[in-house]
Amino acid sequence: MKANNMKKFLLALLFAPLTAFANGAALHLDKAPDVQGDKAALQNGAKTFVNYCLNCHGASYVRYNRLTELGLTEQQVKENLMFTAEKIGEPMRVAARPSEQKQWFGATPPDLSLIARSRASEDGSGADWLYTYLRSFYRDPNRPTGWNNAIFENVGMPHVLWQLQGQQTQNHESHKLELSVPGKLTAAEYDKQIVDLVGFMVWMAEPNAGFRKQLGMGVLAFLIVLFGFAYMLKKEYWKDIK
Repeated sequence: MKANNMKKFLLALLFAPLTAFANGAALHLDKAPDVQGDKAALQNGAKTFVNYCLNCHGASYVRYNRLTELGLTEQQVKENLMFTAEKIGEPMRVAARPSEQKQWFGATPPDLSLIARSRASEDGSGADWLYTYLRSFYRDPNRPTGWNNAIFENVGMPHVLWQLQGQQTQNHESHKLELSVPGKLTAAEYDKQIVDLVGFMVWMAEPNAGFRKQLGMGVLAFLIVLFGFAYMLKKEYWKDIK
């Protein structure tokens, strides 16, 4: 009897984290529009990323010369997007050292190369999470940075895009976000800016995704044709056998 009780206890202990996760409150994520086929949108996203994100967050798994795949020339990349490197083949790193960032911010800001893939969950894709997150900052005087986030409570990151979006506050009764101070962009313009930025981060996480999908479709088409030939060959071999 004691052995059975011990077994039940160990099983409960093993699956407790899974149970807690399953019972946790589900996040409501807005669907991020797909702009992977729109090079102009991805170029604008790259510009936003370099100007607002690359100051603190690196993208060290991506080299600047890969941005030419978005329809930019090397000269355009050098003149408009390369502020932390000298050679086009260098990774997209931040200028500050990790030790300096840890001293300034209390923790080193994470590399964003794969953020669009790592944030994928049962509630939505990584793009959905980023799209919702970057539109969910609100003013919170209780936080050291003065900012909080509706889907990432007590986030340490300040709202670096607040001048574009403006300042939101959270309604304590409905918990909805309300724009209290307008920004440089309208709500629709800001959403489009975030769509482009998230689209670039999705591309950045897997630049070869388009080729992979095309290759996959080609392989499936080849297998369908091969199946047809194999079926006809099978019928030819077995036509005299009853």
